[in-house]
Amino acid sequence: MTFDAIVVGGSYAGLSAALQLARARRRVLVMDSGQRRNRFAAHAHGFLGHDGRPPGDIAADARAQLLAYPTVEWADTKATSGEGATGSFSIGTATGARYYGRRVILAVGVADTLPALPGLAERWGKTVFHCPYCDGYELDQGRIGVLASSEMSMHHALMLPDWGSTTLFLNDAFAPDAGQLAQLQARNVAIERAPIVRLSGASLDVELVDGRTIALDGMFTLTRTGPSSPLGAQLGCVTEDGPMGPFLQTDAFKETSVPGIFACGDVARPMGSVAFAVADGAMAGVGVHRSLIFSPDRVAGA
Repeated sequence: MTFDAIVVGGSYAGLSAALQLARARRRVLVMDSGQRRNRFAAHAHGFLGHDGRPPGDIAADARAQLLAYPTVEWADTKATSGEGATGSFSIGTATGARYYGRRVILAVGVADTLPALPGLAERWGKTVFHCPYCDGYELDQGRIGVLASSEMSMHHALMLPDWGSTTLFLNDAFAPDAGQLAQLQARNVAIERAPIVRLSGASLDVELVDGRTIALDGMFTLTRTGPSSPLGAQLGCVTEDGPMGPFLQTDAFKETSVPGIFACGDVARPMGSVAFAVADGAMAGVGVHRSLIFSPDRVAGA
């Protein structure tokens, strides 16, 4: 069977994209390996109508609603290769299975490369976060740390005083100049220059190289991100450099530089959230539907 569209990635963006196409009665395959980016978080925030819900529950409900449409199929598998051109794409898996589609939507998300600090990885999504809008409110105006990973951490440090008392841990990542120091002072951000040895404690203790320990309610840091799948590169999609890493370049309807291949969610934007992913997915689904109608391909009508 040749599907009208193959959606690679069954998290929020992919589900949203597939839903638009299902409602247009198009034949859709969703391929998913079950690795949501926010799988470490207990609750999702800032998504209208679902604020505070476990993110896995949101995705599970969305999947059940999507699969109620008779033109949708689901494959619990990881896509490992892709090739083809508009009207005739094929996506392969590690098991040797191959699926065919007239259009492809890449909703593969990104992988986070965390700062190399002992104790951080096991606290990721629990007491160490990346998005103040997603997790800042729940810290209840408490003690917040910003772990610097580059000069970009200035942005975090200047934002976070709206959510609590903020300390910027430079950790030898960069040295603020006079202008930056003035900005931090104007926002009442404390600066800690001593390097961090590790994060510890039942909640969050920051152990410094000079022997001091600073207790926090939460910490924010910028990760390095990149597409979690090589498919975009294999298919020749152009990337852009964002502040945290590369992402796939798309137009207003979420089509990449390769005709017939669309991308949505975190893999196609410089910063992400559940709400952004759902919106991007809806646009990608609409973009693919428009493409199927107005951009004929060599297997149109197949």
